[in-house]
Amino acid sequence: MARKIFVSYKYGDKAVKPLTESWFDTTTVRDYVTELQTILSDNNEIYKGENDGEDLSDFKDSTIESKLRDKIFDSSITIVMISKEMKGFWADEKDQWIPWEVSYSLRELSKNGRKSKPNGVLMVVLPDENGSYDYYIREKTCPHCDCRTLMTSFLFGILRRNVFNNKDLLELDCTNHNGNPVYTGKHSYIESVKWDDFKVSPTLYLDQCAELKDKIDDFNISKVIHKD
Repeated sequence: MARKIFVSYKYGDKAVKPLTESWFDTTTVRDYVTELQTILSDNNEIYKGENDGEDLSDFKDSTIESKLRDKIFDSSITIVMISKEMKGFWADEKDQWIPWEVSYSLRELSKNGRKSKPNGVLMVVLPDENGSYDYYIREKTCPHCDCRTLMTSFLFGILRRNVFNNKDLLELDCTNHNGNPVYTGKHSYIESVKWDDFKVSPTLYLDQCAELKDKIDDFNISKVIHKD
């Protein structure tokens, strides 16, 4: 059965790896979302999100809330496209759309007397303008356990609080991390995958996200947007 997938992203962020070699083309996150739509369609998944050219800032707050509810209500997975300049650093999180879309995705929503369960949420991390993921994912940061480091301080707070939030975190026995623990197993409700890995095996990562959705009670879920 096809899954309905809501996609959250910073529409005009240009700090991403170009998708063409033309000097005249500017690649934005929206261009990656267009590719994502094709990937989802090819895998019999249903895309739900902004259409190209639709800007939520054109609507009143009450209209936006209604639109988000309607789009997220019957979806089961939310993909958050992580990009280097997705955050407006001079704006509060409550004034930016990605945190609100994540918040609604993690809630039980009601509509016409029906209720929907929280979505599974997956972060798909895009390469920056230099083709690097190091702004968020750093691989093999320890030669002893071949782990990767997630730069969670980069994230919106509502995303950060849903990473490493398993109620029963399991730590690796490795002492080469300067006091920072290394977790193993399903340590986060919201997991992260690089774009290059996701586009090769989208069903794998979406299935894993759906499995976590079914085990949401194993995690301390943060649904509220607030200042840290």
